[in-house]
Amino acid sequence: MNRKNARENAFKLLFEGVSKPDESAEDIFAKSQEVGETETDDYVRDVFFGVYANLDRIDGIIEKYSVGWKKNRISPASAALLRLAVYEMLFIEDIPFKVSINEAVELSKKYDDEKAYIFVNGVLNAAAKGEEGIK
Repeated sequence: MNRKNARENAFKLLFEGVSKPDESAEDIFAKSQEVGETETDDYVRDVFFGVYANLDRIDGIIEKYSVGWKKNRISPASAALLRLAVYEMLFIEDIPFKVSINEAVELSKKYDDEKAYIFVNGVLNAAAKGEEGIK
């Protein structure tokens, strides 16, 4: 599976997590494997569990740069995409942050409200410019 497909599959798992906040990451991942909904590889597994392991830090960055938006106003798709991209920017050195941002924007156009990509792009660009630790 190429990185683009793996990223989309990681997004789908993260979306499931946002949509079912009372379920553990392990349960969400296991259920997706049981029903064969989402193909996984090392990248998908690492990103999915990595986001959960660093959720407070990632959500703190999202909250810091989503000026004027309360957490409960962000759509589940946007929340999952922002978590995915911020995780990549913080922890995956071989992906330039511009690629993470662009891929999140493209997935937003595919899976979210028609104007959500503008919000996703703005938050991620602000985080990339203003957050220490993002390459």
